[in-house]
Order: sequence, then C-alpha cells, then structure tokens
Amino acid sequence: LRWAWRCGGRAAMGKAGNVCMLLGTALVLAALSLFLWNQREAAEAGRAAEAVLPRLVENMEAARTKPATPDATLPDPYDPEMTVVEIDGYGYVGVLTIPALELELPVMSEWDAARLKIAPCRYSGSTKTRDLVIAGHNYTTHHFGTLYELEEGDKVIFTDMDGVVTHYQVVALDILQPTAVEEMTAGAYDLTLFTCTYDSGSRLTVRCEQTEAGS
Repeated sequence: LRWAWRCGGRAAMGKAGNVCMLLGTALVLAALSLFLWNQREAAEAGRAAEAVLPRLVENMEAARTKPATPDATLPDPYDPEMTVVEIDGYGYVGVLTIPALELELPVMSEWDAARLKIAPCRYSGSTKTRDLVIAGHNYTTHHFGTLYELEEGDKVIFTDMDGVVTHYQVVALDILQPTAVEEMTAGAYDLTLFTCTYDSGSRLTVRCEQTEAGS
C-alpha cells in the first residue's frame, strides 16, 4: 500500500508538472503573439503617418504662400478653434516636430482608439489658448514610444494648418495615473504630450512651455 501511495503521488506530481509546463508554454506563446501583433500595428501606424505627412506639409505651404487678395480672410488669432484639414476622411490640425527624437508627426484633430492607431491626436486644448494636449500610442515608429528619452530644454515645434509655427521647450516629465484627467488638462502648461507606459498602468507625460509666439 505504501509503495502504491508513493507511486500514485509521483504520478500525480508528474501530471501537475506537465500541466504547469503546458500552461507556461501557452503563456509564452500568448505573450509572443501579443508582441508580434503590437509590432505589426506599429509598422502599419508608421506607414499611415508617413503617407499623410507630405500632404499636410503641402497644405501648410499653400496656406503660407497663398497670394493676398482684397477679399482674403486671414486666420483670426483670437479664435481658439484650430483650422482642420481633412485627408482620407480624417481631420488634422498640424504637424508636431521633435528634433531630439528625429520625429515629425501628423496630429489629428480628434482622438479615439481608431485615430490613435494612425497618428497622435489632439486630446484637448489649442495652440491659441496655450493649453494644447496631444495623445499618442507608445509605438516607436512615428508615435510616442521614445518620449521617455526627452530631457528638460529639448525643443518641440508645432506647425498648424495655417502655417503658423510655435516653438516650445520641455520643462518636465511626469508619470500620471490614467484617472488623473484634471491634472493632464489643467492648462498649467502650454503644451502637453502623453502616452501609455509599456505596462499600460500609467501615463508618461511631457510638459512644455512656449518659447516663441506663433509666427
């Protein structure tokens, strides 16, 4: 009986070990699949941003070089609404340039899950009211995956669809909780960029102050 109990115990332990191995293998495969899926989404997002960027720049150049006419209407500098240009069914408010990261990013006028997979999006605010907040995925290709590399003093440039260029510099990097909406949009900074941390538990937030008025 004792021998049978030992054999049965060993068999049970062997089965438990096999189950653990199978479970571990399944978790590794699931993690690998998620990584590959994220890499695929990042590549697609990069291609989408690269495709739309030249068309936005073309629109900006047209706005800058548009000849003056007697009935021409200039953008109202006191109007908080930003000019929106539609491309392929989506609205865009401008281009964000971050020289230290070698990034030039189209910025959509509104945000939701579908838009964030294409390009960074305006979360709230405006350059004109000096409280613009821009959200982006943590994709490393044409998105915000390398924001953590920024340092205080780094330059950030935003060019709106009227061709108005506004210069900023980084003054702080914060980590905020997903529920800290008021802190994110309080308007204490002229420009805020944010993205998810890699564990998706927090928000990496880059705070910027304007150094030159739009011109």
